[in-house]
Amino acid sequence: MNQPARKSARPRPARKGMSRPLAVVAVVLAVAAGWWIWQQRSSAGDEGAWRTTQVERGNIRVAISATGSLSATSTVVVGSQISGQVTDVLVDFNDTVERGQVLARIDPSSYQAQIEQGNAQIASARASLAQAQAALANAEADYERKAGLAGQQLVARSDVDLARAARDQARAQVAAAQAQIRQQSASTRTTQVNLDRTVIRSPVNGVVLTRTIEPGQTVAASLQAPELFTIAEDLSKMQIELAVDEADIGQVEVGQQVSFTVDAFPGRQFRGEVLQVRLAATDTSNVITYPVIVGVDNSDGTLLPGLTVNAEIEVSRRDDVLVVSNAALRYQPSDAAARGGNQPGGARNGMIDELQRVAGVLELDGAQQAAFDQALAAIQTRANSRQAAPPSGSPGMFGGGMRRSGGGTGMQAQMRQRLVQRYQQDFAAFRDSLDEAQRARWDSELLALGNARFAPLYRLQGDAPEAVMVRIGASDGSNTEVAGDIAEGDVVITGERARQ
Repeated sequence: MNQPARKSARPRPARKGMSRPLAVVAVVLAVAAGWWIWQQRSSAGDEGAWRTTQVERGNIRVAISATGSLSATSTVVVGSQISGQVTDVLVDFNDTVERGQVLARIDPSSYQAQIEQGNAQIASARASLAQAQAALANAEADYERKAGLAGQQLVARSDVDLARAARDQARAQVAAAQAQIRQQSASTRTTQVNLDRTVIRSPVNGVVLTRTIEPGQTVAASLQAPELFTIAEDLSKMQIELAVDEADIGQVEVGQQVSFTVDAFPGRQFRGEVLQVRLAATDTSNVITYPVIVGVDNSDGTLLPGLTVNAEIEVSRRDDVLVVSNAALRYQPSDAAARGGNQPGGARNGMIDELQRVAGVLELDGAQQAAFDQALAAIQTRANSRQAAPPSGSPGMFGGGMRRSGGGTGMQAQMRQRLVQRYQQDFAAFRDSLDEAQRARWDSELLALGNARFAPLYRLQGDAPEAVMVRIGASDGSNTEVAGDIAEGDVVITGERARQ
């Protein structure tokens, strides 16, 4: 009876032995977790307080996306000007046809009968003409005879008058018979034209795209010409009609390159060129689009009419320029970061940097350089005085900084225009010292600066941000072209890290 009790007590020491490795595993996991947390804090400290990117040299391609469909450059719809039953159809879909080739025939029997009837009426009219001419000859002879006798007072004057009237009536009958012949001849020629139209011919060389008739079908051309065939004149040259949004149409110009794809040939890209920007706007659910015609070379015959196209119009391309991520242009320092770094000098400083660049390429002599330096010193003195005593309103582009938003595009354009006008006055004496070629270059560069946009970048110098005003160029949505006091490889700030 005691034997079962001794067997049930044996497993207890085994459970105590298994608890030791579990305790060791728990200690190892705790040490690993502590080490991982320490490493994360250490790496966060090594990364610093800023998220950064580098200024690189690359290409910027600005493109507009649009959709459309392919079609032949010239498409001719062949119809019928007469009514009747189709007796023969001699071509089918995709057949190649030549100019003048017979495509179909319509039953000509009714028109042949009309021609025979017309010929009979012409013959009858000619017989009437011969009869009228004979009556006229008799009336003229009778009138001449009576007129001679009346001179001898052998015939009464009234008989002479009656003979003259009979002659005139005979002449009128001859004219009427001649007119009847002409009328019947014209009617017969009209019927002959309609008879020729029973043979449907191709007006151009091309390929049959559609055929809407079958032998035995009746064609009715009472109100409008029914469409029998559609012929593409030349499929080696095709076109795309793109629907471009009104917000983008101002950037589209004739001659711009277009790349597009079609679902029928995935993975293959085709090219074209803008041929025409049409003015006929289309309103679809309050969305305004404009048709843009793109020419496409289809010499290999790959593309087919009607294919849906996804296209990109290349409106601008800048190669081998300085580019920076758009995140760096969107970055605005917090109050703490702004107090710790240098603040931007505003669009005015960016304009001054650009003017100095322009002066450097003009190859100025000593007197011209002195005039430029004098005007530049006057501008900087005025700017420093305004920074020392700012007006009550927002400085905007004319004060110490340039706001990234507010005021609207129109207001900023007006402010840039005023700034350019002010610079034209400040540099008037310097401009007078330039020769004709230098003056033309200066004027064009100053006008271009009036349309330029400036924005601050925050370059990382050591551990402190340094604001740099740069000129903004083309953007592809991810990166933007920049120019100014910036160089390839410079580290710029895109954001601030959360403080630990």
